[in-house]
Amino acid sequence: MTSAEGVPWAVPREARPYQGHRAGMVTRGIAGAVDVVMVLLLVAVGLVVVNGLAFVLDPRGFRLVGASQEALVEAALVTAVCYLAGTWTVLGRSYGCRVMGLRVVDRHGRSPRVTRALLRATFCVFFPLGLLWCCVGRARKSVQDIVLGTTVVYDWMPEHRPRRVAP
Repeated sequence: MTSAEGVPWAVPREARPYQGHRAGMVTRGIAGAVDVVMVLLLVAVGLVVVNGLAFVLDPRGFRLVGASQEALVEAALVTAVCYLAGTWTVLGRSYGCRVMGLRVVDRHGRSPRVTRALLRATFCVFFPLGLLWCCVGRARKSVQDIVLGTTVVYDWMPEHRPRRVAP
């Protein structure tokens, strides 16, 4: 079922004028904050799983398995790259993007392929200041978007269909 403008009813009425338009810094920043929380939760769950396995394998000699700060930071960075690249490739959006109604698309309006998503995720994790470039200019593109030919658009649709990105 679609509206008169051809936008499905699943899109909130207030959001319909923005569907397909490039997202700004505030929305992207909130989505990024949600993703940081997701990555921290994934690392914490990983540590719990390691401890659970250690307990199952040797319950009498069990000692809590810990990790150094360096190891935790490395785990968080690797997890962040894998999480972002995987979600962008498979779904076109991370959980933070889903919450904020955003999607990462390539030049053709499709989800980025594995290599581009992996490069973008690495670029975002290790050069986050490049994301601030979307505040400059009307294109609302980060340095990562400019270099890799991606765009972050408003998209509240549950499934992804390639579409033209609005100016």
